[in-house]
Amino acid sequence: MNTDQAFDLLMEAGVTEDTSIQTVRRWLRERKINYEGTGQRDRGYIIDNTDQVFNMLKDAGVTDSIAFQIVRRLLREGKIQTVGTGNHKTKNQQNETDSKGLIINPSDQDKVVHQLKIRIKAQDEHIKGIEHLHKTSITNLIKQRDILHKEIANLKNEKSELQKETKKLLKENIDLTNELLKFKEELFKGNKRDTDKTHDVPPSSPNTNDYRQKLGLSKMASDKEVLTRYKQLLKITHPDHGGNATAFHFIKTDYDYFRNSIKLK
Repeated sequence: MNTDQAFDLLMEAGVTEDTSIQTVRRWLRERKINYEGTGQRDRGYIIDNTDQVFNMLKDAGVTDSIAFQIVRRLLREGKIQTVGTGNHKTKNQQNETDSKGLIINPSDQDKVVHQLKIRIKAQDEHIKGIEHLHKTSITNLIKQRDILHKEIANLKNEKSELQKETKKLLKENIDLTNELLKFKEELFKGNKRDTDKTHDVPPSSPNTNDYRQKLGLSKMASDKEVLTRYKQLLKITHPDHGGNATAFHFIKTDYDYFRNSIKLK
């Protein structure tokens, strides 16, 4: 096959012009083709046989299927002189032949077996390490889960205690409010008098036991208990805290009478 035939063959196989030129030059260096071409791209060339065409196309990187198609077409067109013996081999077939011809000596086999054992042992150690890490991780996760469960239980208990305390405070607030309302009603019913006259004309010797009952205390309540309840009512009825000024005045005035009556005894 000369250079013109080789170039035309590559072009018909779909190889680019630059690649075809490089391949032809390589084949010339490797003495696979003869330098007999005229460069005129003669379409009437005749190639020796099918094996030569197939092998040349494979060497140029053409796939098996495309190479077979081109060989058949060139045969139909009469551009191949003879049919080859079919001894050409594909790349996969060549690899299979090479692998079948690979023979390992007994000494080399022992080395390979030894290396495989070392690799297997290393893999086993690696697997054991992973299993140990997995078990450790599971143990730590279980501990963390138990700790979280305990914290959740403690938070629930604290929440329950806070709810109880809130209910208790709310009940005390309601009771205190009811006492205040009751006290206001008693003040407005029993003390319909002018504020100024109240300051000028003090009542004569008020009954201290009645005053204790008026505050919602027992007759046996101590003076300290009376003072504590008095301060509570003052705080509730104080105008600065949203209370009633008249009720605040009555509470303060009654306590002054009570304190004076104690001093007179």
